[in-house]
Amino acid sequence: MQAIFDIYGWDVIHYEVIDQGLINATYSVKTKEGKNFILQTVNHHIFKSPEAIDHNICLIGNYLKEHFPNDVFTHLVLNKNGATLSQWEDKYYRAFEKLNGQSFNVLTNAHQAEEAAFAFGNFTAKLIDLPIHEVQITLPDFHNLSLRYNQFETALIKGDAERIESSKNEIQYLKEQQSIVQQYEAFIAHKEAKKRVTHHDTKISNVLFDAEENAICVIDLDTVMPGYFISDVGDMCRTYLPNVSEEEANIALISIDKGRWDAIKNGYLSAMGDALTSFEKEHFEFAGQFMIYMQALRFLTDHLNQDMYYGAKYNGQNYIRAINQIALLEAYNKMLQ
Repeated sequence: MQAIFDIYGWDVIHYEVIDQGLINATYSVKTKEGKNFILQTVNHHIFKSPEAIDHNICLIGNYLKEHFPNDVFTHLVLNKNGATLSQWEDKYYRAFEKLNGQSFNVLTNAHQAEEAAFAFGNFTAKLIDLPIHEVQITLPDFHNLSLRYNQFETALIKGDAERIESSKNEIQYLKEQQSIVQQYEAFIAHKEAKKRVTHHDTKISNVLFDAEENAICVIDLDTVMPGYFISDVGDMCRTYLPNVSEEEANIALISIDKGRWDAIKNGYLSAMGDALTSFEKEHFEFAGQFMIYMQALRFLTDHLNQDMYYGAKYNGQNYIRAINQIALLEAYNKMLQ
């Protein structure tokens, strides 16, 4: 690690690994001068263009610094060469000054949900006037539901025959919900569905909170790119509403916390309500259906493809995740009735 510390000109007295996220390696670094940094790799096997991520964070950071100078933001740190993206031993690194705050791996109450929803909505709202064409794509087709359904159909032809047979009930269910794909295609084709600066990964661990559990700012900006509000709201619905994780195998335990649903709506709309078109507001509930359904498709597709994308810690893990998301979608639809 000393070589990368030298690139930043740091005299490091201590560093340690932070167990945060599954994609990028993260380190907490303390220098002799008493400064604290977060050093993080950018997984270029997942993110094929680390330069695009770097561009977006710098673009957004500079915009916020100019228009909202008092906002807290994870501004990138320059290395000795004046760059914010560093390369060493076929890896890409970036660094941030460490912010005071805490993050949560698991959401535990509606207040956290409302604060997080406001933070993500506020993030997009403050960047409304940032020219969207200047923001680069970091994960092409990340939330393209049409593509995900096509991948599902391909897996039904080319996937593992035994797994296809044993998953026939789930396959049939997902086919019966194909109208969600048609709703998605109609939504993105509508002139009032606006592309904005969207986070795309709104799980609770991507918000920094203060000691009173009030949101300070959003973090982990690798997936920030042009997108639709249904991506952010949908991901909050998928991850905030259920009382158990996507790994829960006993679907009888899956239920939805209505208080968290109200919290998501109140938090997000209080920040973004004036910016959303009437057409978008009419599709607020659809956001949850869109995202939960898409994740069910992706998990089952990966199961049929022998876990090529997500991998599996045990045989059938992605099948369990798929039936979990199917149960969540059913619970979500029941809540909306």
